[in-house]
Formats: sequence, C-alpha cells, structure tokens
Amino acid sequence: MRADIAAQLDLDPSEVTDGADLISLGLDSLRAMRLAGRWRRAGARIVFAELATEFTLAAWWSLVRSRLAEAAPRQEPERAVDEAAPFPLTPVQLAYWIGRGDGQIIGGVGCHAYLEFDGSGVDPQRLERAVRALVARHGMLRAVFHDDGTQQIMDTSPWPGLTVHDLSQLGDDAAEHIREQLSHRRFDASRGEVFDVRLSLLPGGRSRVHFEVDFLVADVLGLQILLKDLARLYLEPGTPMPPPACSFPRYLAARGEERAARRTRDQEYWRGRLDELPGAPQLPLATEPATITRPRFVRREKWLSTGAWQRIQEQARAHGLTPAMVLAAAYCEVLAAWSREPRFLLNLPLFDRDDTVHPDVAHLVADFTNLILVAADLSEPQPFAERARTLQARFRADARHTGYSGVEVLRDLARNGEHTGAPVVFACNLGTELIVPEVREAFGEPGWMITQTPQVWLDHQINEYDHGLHLAWDAVEELFAPGVLDAMFGAYGGLLE
Repeated sequence: MRADIAAQLDLDPSEVTDGADLISLGLDSLRAMRLAGRWRRAGARIVFAELATEFTLAAWWSLVRSRLAEAAPRQEPERAVDEAAPFPLTPVQLAYWIGRGDGQIIGGVGCHAYLEFDGSGVDPQRLERAVRALVARHGMLRAVFHDDGTQQIMDTSPWPGLTVHDLSQLGDDAAEHIREQLSHRRFDASRGEVFDVRLSLLPGGRSRVHFEVDFLVADVLGLQILLKDLARLYLEPGTPMPPPACSFPRYLAARGEERAARRTRDQEYWRGRLDELPGAPQLPLATEPATITRPRFVRREKWLSTGAWQRIQEQARAHGLTPAMVLAAAYCEVLAAWSREPRFLLNLPLFDRDDTVHPDVAHLVADFTNLILVAADLSEPQPFAERARTLQARFRADARHTGYSGVEVLRDLARNGEHTGAPVVFACNLGTELIVPEVREAFGEPGWMITQTPQVWLDHQINEYDHGLHLAWDAVEELFAPGVLDAMFGAYGGLLE
C-alpha cells in the first residue's frame, strides 16, 4: 500500500510514512478512489468513502487488514445476465428521464453535452467509418429508453450516418445557425437517439466536428472515453477496438446485491437527516422557475493559470484540505454572498465506477453517476480555511452513505413538503483531462461547448489540463436577474486568483 500511494504521488516510498497526512503530500479524492479500486481488486472489501475519514497510511492499513480477513473465504459465482433484455435505470438516469419531460420545472431538456472541434482537413468518409466503429464498440450508444423505466441495448443504432454541412462558401452566420440547431437538442431517447456526430466544412479549408451526447448513456469519464476512442479509430482505422468484455447491464447485475445492502443502511442515515437539510441557495431570480418552459443554458468560462492553480494546491495541502474542497468552498462563498439564506444544499456528482467488477469497466461507456447532497453553512463568520475544513468534514461524513442516492434523498424531501431541491451543482473533475492529445490531433482544438441538465439552475464544471484549470458555469440565463451571473462569476474568479 505504501508503494501504491507513492506511485500515485510520484514519491519515493520512504516519504510515505505511517502517520503522514496524505493530503499534504498531494493526494486528492480521485487518486484515493483509484487506490481503493486497486486494493479491492487485491481482495480488500472496502469502498472509497471509508478511506475518506482519515488520510493516513496507518488508518488505511488498519481498515484494509481487517477487510482482507473478511474477504478471503468469500467466492461468489457470477450471475447470468441476458444482456439483450431491458434492465432498470439507475436513480440518476431515472431523474434525467423524468426531468426531460415537458411538465417538469426547468424540464423539457435532455441532459446533453455539445462540443465543437476546430481544425482542418478532416476526411468525411474516414470520420463516418470511425463513428460506426465507435457505435459497434460501445453498446450504450445503441441504447433505447422505455416508458416503463427500463433501458435496452439494441443490435443497431438509428444514427443516420455523417451529416456534412458544406459552409465553405458561406459566412459566419451559417456556422452560427448550425450551432443554434444542435447545441440544445433534446434527443428522442425512446427511439435510440442518444448521440450525434456531424462535420462542417468552413471557408479556407477549415473543418469543424460537432459532437453531442445524452448523459443518459455516459458520464464525464464516458465522454472522455468516447472522444478518445473516436480519435483513435479515426487516426488508426486499421487497428481493431473490440467492445469491452463487460456491459452495463452485466455491471449493474454484479453490483446489485452489494448495492441493495448499502442502500438499506444508508437510507436510514439520510432519513435521519431530512429535517436538518436546507434548501437551494436563495439567489436573485428574475422569474419563478416554474414559468420557464424551455430552459436555455449559457456558458461563462475562465482559465486559471498553472501558476495560480499550483498556489491553490499548495495552500490547500498546507491546511489539510483537498484542492477540490478549496474550490467547493470558494464556490459556496460566492453563492452565500448572493443568497438570502446562508445555509443551502450543494449538489455534487460522484462517478461511482467500480472497476473491481471487471477489468474492462475502466473502458466502459455508461452513466455511473451518483449524487451526494452536501449542506453548506456560512451563517457564522469564520476564516476561509476553517469554512473549507467544515465543508470537507461534512462531505467526508456524507460520502460514507452514497448507497442511498442524492436523487432519492430529494424525493424524500419532496414527500415531506415544499422543498426547493438542489439545483446548484458542483462538478469537479480533477486528475483527468477531458480532451486528450489524440482528440486534438484528429479533429483540432476544442472550441465552443455547452451542457444542459434538467431541473438544474447553475452547473459549475471543473476540468484540469497541463496548461491550467478550466472553470465553466452553465446556467439558465433567463432565470437570474440581469447582471447577477456575471457578477457572481467575476467574484468567484477573483477569489481564486
């Protein structure tokens, strides 16, 4: 375990002493999740949330050693799964499916990502072959979603083939029109429409690849896998890329028994906390959410320089904080400054991908998202570091009980009476690049991008790259009073700087 931790941090094992604070050595939540997965594969029955209570090797070894003894005699046979049959939606998928309906507040939209890549010389026939190979490799790109709350992987996809928009003799308005058509689409997932790839030929020999996907079939890591695989299939068309040996229905079936046991335990924890959970941040709104029938998301983005990001990480470790929690605490400071109520819920997506089920789970595209609701309390004046530590402690305590999803907690809150939900999201994706170098080589530089999520007001997304930290706010523009989002985002960037 010492060697594993050292390898994650690029340290000599001698530097990882038994009692050293692993956060101060540079460990973050994503690397801790990878370590938990590695140790599960070695036979320890642990989950990441159990590591999140104390970040020392001594504490982790004590936990793992006790779980090795439990794990040794157990050998469960693999369950038979009909991978062509319908199978249930996860709680988060079900929330996306219901939320996309026209009758929902801030609904009527799919959970959708749209990206553009600007380059030159992309070959249409080669790109179409690459997309078809991608569909053959990833079963969830052939999924259909039924009204009875199930999903099913089909043999084929209704994708019609590559649409090529020849705009080479037209101006910028034509390209803007294509973006307007594609960027906020709601796919008909009941027909298996869950993704699209198109190509625009622009003046001067330039090209633009349009890529979009419904997050019913992928999470953020799945989006990275899709882009990376598509680039490799385009760059190396003769290299075979067979489907992963583990499918999503097989994965869910393998985890079913464990999930059921955890759900019962964690349901009790969250139902015991319902009365103390606050509502959404009470931000200055221009209109009631129920009056918006077709939400339109607008992006604000900022790059934090490598130097500034490095300073934040160093300060975080010096105070026993993960960099992700420092960013979350800064986000909460800004929300509280504009909110009429200093206590509110923050909606945090977790990517609950257990690669101990099968080695190929690491390459599987599906929506592994879970949600955790973290209560932020800024009602008392405190130094920033102290507030961040309080938020981190709350997150660690709640992260032990993710067997009962935040989606289910929100349903319980709604049953108990009026509740504003958790429409403000903090999606932190540190430790992995969304767009890897092969994608740039194949299709060009990433350009315009937008995401939308049903029943969400404001979605903060963070992605880490070698050249800096990308901060994006995707928000329902018409919901907020004029100038509010610009002021909040400016304050957030200023605070981090």
